[in-house]
Amino acid sequence: MRRLPGALCVAFAAALACRQNPPSLPRTATRVVSLSPSTTEALDAIGARTALVGRSRYCDFPPDVAALPIVGGFVDPNYEAILALHPDLVTGARSPSGPALSESLAARGVATYFPETESLAGVDAMLLGLGERTAHVAEARTLVAKLDADEATVTAFVARLPPVRALLLFGLAPIVAAGPGGFPDEMLRRAGATNVVAMGGAYPTLGLEAVLALDPDVVVDAAWGESAGAVRITSESAGWRELRAVKAGRVLTLRDEILLRPGPRIAAGLRLLAKALHPEATIPE
Repeated sequence: MRRLPGALCVAFAAALACRQNPPSLPRTATRVVSLSPSTTEALDAIGARTALVGRSRYCDFPPDVAALPIVGGFVDPNYEAILALHPDLVTGARSPSGPALSESLAARGVATYFPETESLAGVDAMLLGLGERTAHVAEARTLVAKLDADEATVTAFVARLPPVRALLLFGLAPIVAAGPGGFPDEMLRRAGATNVVAMGGAYPTLGLEAVLALDPDVVVDAAWGESAGAVRITSESAGWRELRAVKAGRVLTLRDEILLRPGPRIAAGLRLLAKALHPEATIPE
């Protein structure tokens, strides 16, 4: 009898093993800990709110999640507090603590899901991934289809308008801006703006002289974590008053978290940004 080459033997054995022992599907998660506001909102939006048993200190929507136990924050999750809730899934936005936490939880038999959400497509994938893991696939698909349609409506409308050269800020001390390659950069482009920051990564730190050299038409101040709602860039602000956009009164102070939270309310955030950038236009609902 002719012998099969070694590589074919290995492939044949693997195929036979798969036929005899097909891979099991991931177990449906019924106890979920969420470490970021975006994933907490996503679970609620796809109908998996009852599976949530714990949250990060920053999760604030929907309001009733305030009753859930807190297990730390985005970069400092409390491992013991998480395990005390006996989760079968821990999810959240991708963070520096993710790989180490995933490894520790895997050793205890707990699944993790830390998706990349640095794009609108990534947000869609996160929603669908949570739907698959919580047996809410149909709801997730319906939500993603609606978000995509709403985003397309806004983008198609503003495409007919003159683009606005914009500077989007997350921090003022130091100055942290939206740069190329990140989720906020895509939001600017989809809302009918040209990002004046064309280098330095997704979230560069800038000096005031660099900001003056960029000379944006409009400044979007989204640094709500620092200012608690205050308007801090005015015609009286040292340094900033030299900026053309400030002189023209084109500083938009936006404090709504939907603007840059990569979750199920992102289409509403895109519409909010488009309306702010194009106040003369009537953005369709």
